[in-house]
Amino acid sequence: QAQLVESGGGLVQAGGSLRLSCAASGRTFSNYVMGWFRQAPGKEREFVAAINWSGSTTSYVDSVKGRFTISRDNAKNTVYLQMNSLKPEDTAVYLCAAQTTGVGVHKTPSMYRYWGQGTQVTVSS
Repeated sequence: QAQLVESGGGLVQAGGSLRLSCAASGRTFSNYVMGWFRQAPGKEREFVAAINWSGSTTSYVDSVKGRFTISRDNAKNTVYLQMNSLKPEDTAVYLCAAQTTGVGVHKTPSMYRYWGQGTQVTVSS
């Protein structure tokens, strides 16, 4: 049974950093594009970042460019999201997901089949 488990969330002051991890199990995710999304209360799920299977291609939403970095370690079946210079507007539940259809890196949630439960990130001002 395929499973994605996020960790690393928490409460941090504005300007601080967090590193999120997404551990995959149950199948090999090394061939999939992996993405991070976030969802704040009352808002739609938003694409944050994605990375292709080799790590050679990444994509970010404009609001996190230069502050967040996505990476992966296929040997560990783990994807990371390093978040620096955090802002209160980054507060949300962060979810990782595996894209199992399409060619290239996609930003649409419907392209992602497997999802984790999410980890809460709260940035105080």
